[in-house]
Amino acid sequence: MQKQHLRTVKVFRFKRFARKSYSVFNSMHKAVTIGVLSGCTLMSAHAASAESVERVYTRSSSDTIPLQELDEVVVTASKVELPLNMAAKLVTVVSKQEIERAPVRSIEELLNYVAGADILQRGPHGVQADISLRGGSFDQTAILLNGVNLTSPQTGHYSFDIPVNLSDIERIEIVQGPSSLVYGASAFSGGVNIITKKDAKSNAFAKLEGGMQGLFGAEVRGAYKANASVHTLSAGYKRSDGYIRNSDYNMMNLLWQSRFDIDGSHIDFQAGLNDKAYGANTFYSAAYPDQFDDTRGLLMSIRGETSGKLKLIPHIYWSRHYDEFQLFREGTTNLPAWYTDHNYHRSDLLGMNLNMQYASLWGITSFGGEFRNEGILSSVLGRPMEESIGKYTKSDNRTNISYYAEHNFILSRFTLSLGGLLNHNTAVTNKMEFYPALNASLRATEELSLYASWNKATRMPTFTDLYYTTATHTGNSSLEAEHSEALEAGAKYVHAVVRGSVAAFYMKGTNMIDWVKPSPDALWESKNHTTLNKRGFEASMALNLNEWFGTNQPFNSLSLGYIYIYQDLEENELISNYTLNHLRHKFTASLHHEVTKHLTLSWHFRWQERAGSYVQYIDLQPGERVNYNPFSLLDLKANYALRNVDIFMNVNNIFNTTHVDFGNIPQPGFWLSGGVNYQF
Repeated sequence: MQKQHLRTVKVFRFKRFARKSYSVFNSMHKAVTIGVLSGCTLMSAHAASAESVERVYTRSSSDTIPLQELDEVVVTASKVELPLNMAAKLVTVVSKQEIERAPVRSIEELLNYVAGADILQRGPHGVQADISLRGGSFDQTAILLNGVNLTSPQTGHYSFDIPVNLSDIERIEIVQGPSSLVYGASAFSGGVNIITKKDAKSNAFAKLEGGMQGLFGAEVRGAYKANASVHTLSAGYKRSDGYIRNSDYNMMNLLWQSRFDIDGSHIDFQAGLNDKAYGANTFYSAAYPDQFDDTRGLLMSIRGETSGKLKLIPHIYWSRHYDEFQLFREGTTNLPAWYTDHNYHRSDLLGMNLNMQYASLWGITSFGGEFRNEGILSSVLGRPMEESIGKYTKSDNRTNISYYAEHNFILSRFTLSLGGLLNHNTAVTNKMEFYPALNASLRATEELSLYASWNKATRMPTFTDLYYTTATHTGNSSLEAEHSEALEAGAKYVHAVVRGSVAAFYMKGTNMIDWVKPSPDALWESKNHTTLNKRGFEASMALNLNEWFGTNQPFNSLSLGYIYIYQDLEENELISNYTLNHLRHKFTASLHHEVTKHLTLSWHFRWQERAGSYVQYIDLQPGERVNYNPFSLLDLKANYALRNVDIFMNVNNIFNTTHVDFGNIPQPGFWLSGGVNYQF
């Protein structure tokens, strides 16, 4: 009876939202999200009368089930925001609650617990990690902060150099598969959109943490609510002596965000600084263990959003990334005569886009365009400059211009999205290409949704792919853009007790870019592979054990995830540095339960098997080619919660498992840390 009541609450709560949205549609002065607006406008024609809905909602609101758990998350898996159950793609949402329970110190480590994400860590705790989705490379994944595409044109190694602390994050949305229409041309194999908290009132947060290997961390965050605006400022610092030689780090984040509400419209502003300095033992070549990286990233963006039948969403953003790479860390003795200076890079992004959305009885039409300029100044990457600028002697610059249109037909149980991206990059002379997207979703029942999609995407080579030429690498300035075509079908199930999804996918890629070599002694060369065929499936399930068994038992929730990928790539006799070394299997599990009234434990397990191989170095010299070994890890977070204080302990790699994510770079073993949070 209670479960049936829960479903009734959910249905009528959404219908009440529909009635409000329809009212806003007629009185354009109120602000609501356009996705919910038009979707609910169509659904309201099938709803009960407003008075009947209100009576049922009032009666249901006294139920003991927390209503906020019934709200549908609105996601950005298309050019318009839609409730998760209407999205015609597989979208993985990492919630604020999951973030708080995870024994992690960075976004990269958090994504390790997502079955569909492949995290190749060079350094822990957010020092550096490559993020790939569904067997793609790290350069093929778009990284966004509140919709701002910060994917690095220099190299995907730096795409996560963003000024965000874990305490800033409301949720993370992961869209699997080609998503150029949604996130831009760089979303070749998917995108990760990090969405920060939108505080409704003034508050403050502080965190201190310490642990093994000289670990120390601190975060502070404050929000101030004025009459028609909210302002937040957060700062974070973390350091460690490192777990092996030359793996120490110092990192700092600073983020300022403001939101201004003006007669139903709003303006969002954000600016931030990310600063890192870290020992990079064998990061880019196992022949050099004394590498060091000193990076700094700056970000600024402003976004507007109007309300009404025609919604305008203009967006302007700028980011700059500095990188000083030292092949031999300052202070290293007996330098070879050929090493005369470090590598210096400065990459810049400048983007402007306008998204226009029109709501009608036929659904939601979205159309607009984007201008995105990518440039680099460098001592290594690019074409020679006529006049140097400081240490920068080379440069390159390109502009990407795209136009898009998408229409979402939203019926009571069916969503059909038709759209496409018309894209031109100035690095490709006189060529404009079209990338279509077709997505459909059928809500077979209140709990079950079926979906299918077909998408095409592209990606330009990074400046590193084009120009990085050293004693161990040879760049290729003739590289062509990658192209992909993908098909996907699946099902999503949402219930008070269980939430789950299953998806099967196929992707065909051409001109795939990778760093490869024919033998261990050869140089790494950047080249286009001919054809890649990729297929697999992904499944996930989350159980609400409190809802299933009641609250008189200790177990709260259990989550499981699995992905399988098979790639068929021509020229597979080559040794690959990235593309061929994809995850074949990955399984994740997490369990959250109570020990006492205030003490909870969160267990996180993952097992993975990677296809591919790497050249094993012995005494700084290349040796034999070895396959990646499968491994499993178990992590734990214990949390003791008082009124405003949380005392926590993290235990990572409990069984001290020896493993590598990326060849020749051993990952940390057992690591114990703890700290305290204070919310006021």
